[in-house]
Amino acid sequence: MHVRVRTVCLVAVWWLGAATGALAQVPGQAAADSVGRGLGSLRARLDSIEAGACPAGPPIVAPARSGEPRTDSLAATLEALSRRLETLRAARCAPGAAPVQAPAAADSSDDLAAIRAAAAAAAGGGAPAAPPSPAPQAGDTTPPPPPNTEFIGRQRNASALNPEISATGDVRLVAREGRQRDNGVAREFEVGIQSALDPYSSTKIFLSFEDEEVGVEEGYIYWTGLPGRLRVDVGKFRQQLGDLNRWHLHALPVTEYPLVYQRFLAPEGLTGVGLSLYTALPMSLAGGTHEIWAQATTAESEPLYASGHQPTLLLRLQNFWQLNRSTYAQLGITGTGGNNDDEGLRSRLAGLDVRLTYRPPEAGTRREITLRAEGYRLHATELGTTTNRYGTFVDLNAKLTRRWVLGTRYDWVEAPRGLADTEWRVTPSVTWWQSEFVFLRLEGEHGHTDLDGSHNLLSLQVVWAMGPHKHETY
Repeated sequence: MHVRVRTVCLVAVWWLGAATGALAQVPGQAAADSVGRGLGSLRARLDSIEAGACPAGPPIVAPARSGEPRTDSLAATLEALSRRLETLRAARCAPGAAPVQAPAAADSSDDLAAIRAAAAAAAGGGAPAAPPSPAPQAGDTTPPPPPNTEFIGRQRNASALNPEISATGDVRLVAREGRQRDNGVAREFEVGIQSALDPYSSTKIFLSFEDEEVGVEEGYIYWTGLPGRLRVDVGKFRQQLGDLNRWHLHALPVTEYPLVYQRFLAPEGLTGVGLSLYTALPMSLAGGTHEIWAQATTAESEPLYASGHQPTLLLRLQNFWQLNRSTYAQLGITGTGGNNDDEGLRSRLAGLDVRLTYRPPEAGTRREITLRAEGYRLHATELGTTTNRYGTFVDLNAKLTRRWVLGTRYDWVEAPRGLADTEWRVTPSVTWWQSEFVFLRLEGEHGHTDLDGSHNLLSLQVVWAMGPHKHETY
């Protein structure tokens, strides 16, 4: 202990000596001088004890507080060290105590560092400061040393100019009822390229490799932070219809898109080339958040527009409410439509979607339950004949642990045009996340159509991903 006391004394005396020049002619200097004299006396008593003697005289008394934080901090330290020293003196100088041998030198570097950090903290700083430079002498024309300068380069180096590249693989192994065919399917390989182009805009490009063909699933540039909290997207993108159309295939809670998407939009949902505007409304109803999308595109949809490429318009209002710490609800309304004058076809699609999610904050990565339901009405007029067709789906997914997810979905849909044909399907599944890079999903399917009857199949889906945006939803 006496080594630590001696170290503190040396540090404190050095600090006071350095501070004397900087604090000359300011209130509290007398208190600082008193602390310095007290530390000198403390050092003398410590030297006496180390030499085996018993110093006489009254204990050292710290000066009264002056209101100067650093001086008062050292005065408090002096008072504490004086008490510890007197306790040591009483133990070693008691009648009948054995003579004290001078201790061997000890390495006090750790103690010194800790004491310096404590002194700096007591003085109101973080790390201990370096000793102040000596005051210039009269007639000294040497300029003071320049302050430390840190140079930071703002240019983008070669690696920073490279885009972020991710890749995903999706392979299915399928057992069918009856004659076996297409039992191994490389469903899709996807490469995603993303980059910030400048402070104002970014881009995303997704290439898909499917059925020995290469296609552009999405490729668009977008601007954020525009006036009115507006976001603008230009290019080819999956349109904001319902809750799942925006999602990429590998990110779906089941292996394929809902039947109503496949029959009313396209086998892999609705995609268009054009302009998208998004903003959040500056208002709140019942404590909710409200968002609006307006998209003008040339959409690719055989059920809606046959082979036409005329302009189409999509509008969506999406509402979000945080019901409590663990539960939130989402309600969306979507409308889209367009004409194909060459085919005499006019289509209007309206949809309503609801999602309810339970995710306790203390187990957000291990437990989650999501209930999702969507319903659509397709109003089409073709060559003077008007039809109204309907479709819906409901799915439920429960995350039981960090790795295991149970799910099921029920689909029901009518044929979009032509002969009336109703189709329904039940799809239970169990998903195991091997890691954040790989998951496997075992899924069954039982379906029925009025024209073709029933069918059953069992599939194993294997999905793996790499890169900074692995398993990104969209």
